[in-house]
Parts: sequence; structure tokens; C-alpha cells
Amino acid sequence: MRNNTKKLFTGYVDRIAQLNNVAAEDVKEGFSVEPTAEQKLVDKITLSSDFLQRINVISVTNQIGERIGLSVANAIASTTDTDGKERETKSISQLDSRKYHCESVNFDTHISYQLLDQWAKFPDFQTRLAKQTQKTIGLNLIMMGFNGTSRSENSDLSRNKLLQDVKKGFLQKIREEAPLKVMDGKNSENKIKVGKGQGTGEDAKGYENLDALVFDATNKIIAEEYADDTELVVICGRNILADKYFQMINKTNQPTEELAGQVILSQKQIGGLKAIRVPYFPANSMLITRLDNLSIYLQEGSLRRAIINNPKRNRIEDFISKNIDFIVENYDCAALIENIVFEDKAVADTSEH
Repeated sequence: MRNNTKKLFTGYVDRIAQLNNVAAEDVKEGFSVEPTAEQKLVDKITLSSDFLQRINVISVTNQIGERIGLSVANAIASTTDTDGKERETKSISQLDSRKYHCESVNFDTHISYQLLDQWAKFPDFQTRLAKQTQKTIGLNLIMMGFNGTSRSENSDLSRNKLLQDVKKGFLQKIREEAPLKVMDGKNSENKIKVGKGQGTGEDAKGYENLDALVFDATNKIIAEEYADDTELVVICGRNILADKYFQMINKTNQPTEELAGQVILSQKQIGGLKAIRVPYFPANSMLITRLDNLSIYLQEGSLRRAIINNPKRNRIEDFISKNIDFIVENYDCAALIENIVFEDKAVADTSEH
């Protein structure tokens, strides 16, 4: 690390210490992030991704508790003959016995001296360094949310490159807690076939097209009170629709490196619903829901951090941990479709020989 870079890095550490009311030495040894600084970091992580801004990123007090039940409204209108009975209120959120459990997840990163030396020439050195960390954490939250299937005591990134073993995500919660909300083709070769002829005939087990599949899932799996919700979308894996049908939702001339966490909107609907693409969503799957039916819970006061200059590895190391959980607020407003394959039905040869 060059001397000028070292001065800039020291200034970065001093600034973090100042924001958290600790000494610079404490930043190197590890500290609990101050509540105000913690919330600012969470806000910046959320702002780093268009998708995170469209779902709920919620701070909760307790590590374990009942889910908040935000976003998806219930039917509350009623009539009452008050001569015979009292009026009764109804909850404005969908509460049940399901609980959240925020568990510690590490977001440990490093940046080489070589890269720091390159960044040192920019006047926004501190901002650049902070944004890189925020964007990386944001993308990892999305990756876990759609791919997490288990929690290992010691996760193995070499075997689980999509963070499958760090924390159970949205889709796994649906599979385990609401299996009736899942279409996965288990009754038909573990495939949901979409293609010409798949939806016709007495033995039909598939669908002629994606529109028919989404329409069927919406009508059979999404609860009646949510089936007509205009906020419903269908999140698609990359193999579901061709790239030509999608356009990036972004600001004019937004740098390419800032688009990784963006939502991509389809130019066509599927089964009457807006189709979108989101980073790291399983390639051959679809999820029908409202985006604000998905929540990431973050426990307040659980953020720990240490920033170390490690000359033995020619890099700086940033150790961050936070207690988190992924929640689908209302399973009645969700339908997960998996194992989709595109395959035309074979036509029997009826020609005479």
C-alpha cells in the first residue's frame, strides 16, 4: 500500500470510528455499530439495489418474534346488527403463529492493496470504498433470499456458490412451510412441461404456453382475495423468457457496474401479470406474489464490525456480521412454480407401413 493510500485508508477508519463514537483502535479490534450508524448502513445497503427497495427491509428489536405481517391487506369490511351483538375489529395485517428467527450471517470482505492504490487517485475514495461493501452485501442478501436452502455451522462457498447453506431464503420457506403453494411437477416426472400439445388430450399434464401455466397457478394457488391484486407480479428465472422481452429499469446513462441489483421488467405479460427478472432467481422457476410480500428482517443492535490492515496478505479486511431472516409475509399471496421445462409433446406416428 502506498503512503498516500495508507493516509486515505486511515482517514476512512477514523471516520467510521467517529460515526460510532469509538476510538480508531476499536475499529481494528472490533466494535458494536451505533444504532444511528447501523440504520444508515442498512438504508444504504437497501438503496444499493432496486429490488431491495421494492421489498421490505425491516429492523426488528428481538432476535426471535412474531412476524410483522406487513404489506398485504386483508378483507375487513363488514356489517353488524348492533342491537344483537357488538362490532368486532379485524387485524389490518395477516398475523399467525409463524415466527421469525434472525441468525448471525457474516459479510466478510477484503480489498487488495493494488486496488486501493488505484482508487486512491479518486477524490471520493471513502465513498467508493463504502459503496463497494454496501453493494456486495445487498447482492448477497438477494442471493440468499432466492437460493438459501439450509443453514450450516460452517458454510462452504466452494460447494454452494449461491450461498445455499448460509440461511434459508424466501423460496425454501415456501417449500417447507407452505408446500401446497408449490407447483414442481412431482406428479409428472418432476417436470412442469410447457410446449405444443402439452396442454391437450386426455392425458395432458402440462401447459401449451407460459400464459396458461401462470393463469392456472394464479387461480388454483393464490387465494381468491389476492388473485385480482394489480400488484401481483411473476418473477422469472433467466430461462423462462428471452432477453429481448426485457428492458432494464434504470436511470439514463446509469453506469453498468451499478445495475447488478436492478429489477428488469418484461415488455410483455405472462398470464395477465407483469413479468420481471431479479438477480440470482433460479433459472427454471417462477414466483407469483407481490414484491412487498417479501421481507428481510434485520435485528437492531446486532451489527458487529472490524476493519483490519493485513500486510501479511497485502490487503485490508472488513469483518461485518448481522442477525437476519427472510420472511414471506403471507403465503396465501404466493405461488412458487419450479422445474419448468420447454418441450413439445411427441406426436404419435399414425402413418401406415
